[in-house]
Amino acid sequence: MSDITHFDYIIVGNGLAGLQLALKFASDEAFKDKSFALIDPSEKTENDKTWSFWSTNPNPWKSIIHKSWNSAEILTSENSIQLQLRPYAYNSIRSIDFYTEATSKLKQLSNFHFILDEVDAISKDSTVQVKAKHNTYTTTHVFDSRIPEAFYSEENSKISLIQHFKGWIVSTETDTFDDSRVTMMDYRLKDGNQTTFMYVLPFSKREALVEFTYFTEHTVSESTYDDYIKQYITEILKIDNYSIKETEMGQIPMTNFNFSKFNTEKITKIGTGGGWVKGSTGYSFRLTEKKVAQIIQNIKAKKLPSAGLFKSKYRFYDKVFLKVLKDDNHKGEWVFKQFYGKNKIETMFRFLDEESTLLEDIKIMSSLFSWAFIKAFFKTL
Repeated sequence: MSDITHFDYIIVGNGLAGLQLALKFASDEAFKDKSFALIDPSEKTENDKTWSFWSTNPNPWKSIIHKSWNSAEILTSENSIQLQLRPYAYNSIRSIDFYTEATSKLKQLSNFHFILDEVDAISKDSTVQVKAKHNTYTTTHVFDSRIPEAFYSEENSKISLIQHFKGWIVSTETDTFDDSRVTMMDYRLKDGNQTTFMYVLPFSKREALVEFTYFTEHTVSESTYDDYIKQYITEILKIDNYSIKETEMGQIPMTNFNFSKFNTEKITKIGTGGGWVKGSTGYSFRLTEKKVAQIIQNIKAKKLPSAGLFKSKYRFYDKVFLKVLKDDNHKGEWVFKQFYGKNKIETMFRFLDEESTLLEDIKIMSSLFSWAFIKAFFKTL
């Protein structure tokens, strides 16, 4: 544990957002004389999740990408939508590779300090006090990835669903998977009338992540995921002999909760705790890259670090999507079938990356035109 207790910047949480932010600070000469602390109760030595994202070249994460695909598919109960992704690639990164790469780079720098501790509270006067279980640290600004307690109590002021899932990394003794194509959504096996789907990342012809995902208000027992994964492997993939190498589980909030109201002059919320997960899809990797870059740009321009992190039109779009999925959860398959089936890859990814033009927005919304969206639109207004 570091003997130093004051730092120019403190980052609470060494997850995707915290480490991406630290790497961005480290790569910018403007911050070479600043001191940083990264506080987390975990040393991040386990592979606890898989991040997937689309990108074009050049890709800054190329050295740790576990697998990339140039083709994808959406399988519905009615049809198959085949997607040629170029000029994009769909990439997958194992969290342990990201943690290892990031911490290895940062630990070589004398102005970055890793502290194993659990933050209990943050208070601010002339300096910010970060109170943890083993020590109290001070800083001029803190980047905090913890989800605000108010998120769990303001039940009537937000629209919220949970993207929850469990996946098995399975291996076979013979060539089984088509590793040239990722299955982004397969709706052929569903839990009733809820929005549920299988997600398959074939890392090789003999190994794949097979994951069952829900976009619903409530979670299910762990055995429920297991039952559906097993059924999918045996009945749809037609695999009889396989072994489970790893498992992963997770819950991602899909919400229009206003996380930005917790940003202040001296505290910036980041990651899931800052609302950096896209409310309508649960994707976060690319948005994290963009928001981290914006924070650095803001600090150098002597603006609030949180300035301009959110665009109001995308907040509105996400709110409409969420309203449809909350009120008519069974329509999830139709929504994503329309989205992926009626739009160009470039249009979809720019929309999801929050870089689309008004004309592209109109094309997206036209593809989703339905009574459910009309109702959600006016309810959202």
